[in-house]
Amino acid sequence: MLFQQKKYLQFLTKATNQHGVHSPFIYNLVTLCFYQKINKNDWLQFKDIKQSLLKNKSKIQVTDFGSGSKVFKNNYRTISKIAKIAGISNKKAKLLIKLTQYFQPNNSLEIGTSLGLGTCAMQLGYKKGKITTLEGCQETSKIAQENFLKNKFNTIKIINGNFKETLLKATKNNQFDCIYFDGNHTKEATLKYFETCLSTIHNNSFFIFDDIYWNKEMCEAWKIIKNHTKVSVTVDVFYFGLVFFRKEQAKEHFKIRV
Repeated sequence: MLFQQKKYLQFLTKATNQHGVHSPFIYNLVTLCFYQKINKNDWLQFKDIKQSLLKNKSKIQVTDFGSGSKVFKNNYRTISKIAKIAGISNKKAKLLIKLTQYFQPNNSLEIGTSLGLGTCAMQLGYKKGKITTLEGCQETSKIAQENFLKNKFNTIKIINGNFKETLLKATKNNQFDCIYFDGNHTKEATLKYFETCLSTIHNNSFFIFDDIYWNKEMCEAWKIIKNHTKVSVTVDVFYFGLVFFRKEQAKEHFKIRV
């Protein structure tokens, strides 16, 4: 926690708003996406979904293939606590809704479904979009699937299993407009997933990396991703790291307060 607090203070000293941006593409992203309000009904629906999970006292056994939890001491967890501690924050959910609303990705991939809150935010942002979401734990994905069906999110497909196998399956002969990385907060896994997903991009694809300041490893992974030859533009909003591959853009990195 102290690590993240220190990084956030450093981020604030370097971050800017739309007035410090000279790229038309990023200026539009900031003014027409980040700083716009989201649909009230969409936000109320998201809050209802989240609230139902926060009230759910059922206990499940979680299978964790990732870096592990900093809070939970065992794998038997109450759904309400998973939603409270590991579920997406309201700030991040609003950003996901805004991003999918702005870019309208027709085909998205999410690496790490958990209870499906992030998936729901993406779907609410662009209801016509198709989302494939990968989850290692069958028990949490069952809860997510229940929410998708309840809210009539019929274009979401969950694939269960270890990401080592399911990511290869999902990316084979496929192309994605948006990929949301939220499955394993380690440097090695993040970079491996990134490299695997590069085969699916087109000029207007974008990647969203969650928790780029989670720990020292994730900061190192983010730095390597920024410097990759296929990456043209990155936007660091602290909570997320956004990656773009637009060949018409000069390579540039931005830190934006949202």
